[in-house]
Amino acid sequence: MHDIRTIREAPDFFDAAIARRNLPPATAAILALDTERRTAQTALQEIQAFRNALSKRVGEARRNGEDSAALEAAVVEKRAEMEALEKQVASLDKSIFDTLAAIPNILDPDVPDGPDETANITLKQVGEPRDLGFEPKQHFELGETLGMMDFKTAAKMAGSRFTILRGPLARLERALGQFMLDTHTTEHGYTEHTVPFLVNDATMFGTNQLPKFAEDSFRTTDGRWLIATSEIPLTNTVAGEILPEARLPIRLTALSDCFRSEAGAAGRDTSGMLRQHQFRKVELVSITHPDHSADEQERMTACAERILAMLELPYRRVLLSSGDTGFGAVRTFDLEVWLPGQQAWREISSCSNTRDFQARRMNARFRNPDGKMGGFVHTLNGSGVAVGRALIAVMENHQQADGAIRVPSALLPWMGGVEFIRKP
Repeated sequence: MHDIRTIREAPDFFDAAIARRNLPPATAAILALDTERRTAQTALQEIQAFRNALSKRVGEARRNGEDSAALEAAVVEKRAEMEALEKQVASLDKSIFDTLAAIPNILDPDVPDGPDETANITLKQVGEPRDLGFEPKQHFELGETLGMMDFKTAAKMAGSRFTILRGPLARLERALGQFMLDTHTTEHGYTEHTVPFLVNDATMFGTNQLPKFAEDSFRTTDGRWLIATSEIPLTNTVAGEILPEARLPIRLTALSDCFRSEAGAAGRDTSGMLRQHQFRKVELVSITHPDHSADEQERMTACAERILAMLELPYRRVLLSSGDTGFGAVRTFDLEVWLPGQQAWREISSCSNTRDFQARRMNARFRNPDGKMGGFVHTLNGSGVAVGRALIAVMENHQQADGAIRVPSALLPWMGGVEFIRKP
């Protein structure tokens, strides 16, 4: 959410900033609404003052035994004018609010300009794609051959983009989630949470899922929403709060099911479980002091990278371009993992700094040690990491020539010591 005062003070800067998102200038229309609103508010205040003066004169006339009928009629008339102006101000407030809510965050200066992912910049790569010594298979070929990944039965029950995992492969998915969660809580300082999978409109708005991304989410018949990520409830734990500066940073994590309609993904990744309506993810959320959010983004991304390194997966860090950066982010690092079956790098984590964009929508502030209001907190979110995609990456990178899957040593404590997953 944007501050109208910033737009008033630097309209040219604001238009130039959103032009990087391939958006047309917006300040002229916003400031016209703002001027109309302030004019109406001034008129309302003037009428209020005049009506108060009339009411005072009515009281004086009554005390003096004078005829106050004309004055009382004027008071009623002014009340009607006030009500009309109050409705006008409220309508203009909503128009301004709705307009600002639909404009994405201002990008960081170091975000490269570009139309889409083709302009992303690879910042580093860790590990090299291995030569497996045989023609690698994709995860769904491996899973179906093992008899542990069932798309047909899932489709019969729920439609496309659902999967049933069985036996050791289901345990491997569970092991991945537990491994990630335990690593982030015991080594990286995040506090574990369990969160609601259903949330209300205000919670969705706070993390900018509404209004822009309503079609990407599932809504229940009672008006609640299935979460697309546990970022939504985790970040909203501070909604409406004034936090003591000493509590910052707050680092939160959760392993949750996530639900996405994939409305814009028709025809993309239709084979396998890369893009599902339901999947699991370990989410990382940080609430920080504004001075420290850039460092916190680096720290969060390093925590996600640690997971990939422990799983013995080649990965790279990518800085997203202006055309690929999400609506609420000022800057995003994607982590991409190598998938031998696809012979491609695929995203497995996104770590974003939203600065005060979400905090303004949630009204989440902090208080300085001297007791004075310090302003809005900064919020960050990242995948630490997507469990389903980690399963895919482990399967494809650690596949054997006979179709077995080697279990990375980091997962053995959660797998009961099972070192290979083989067909029964």
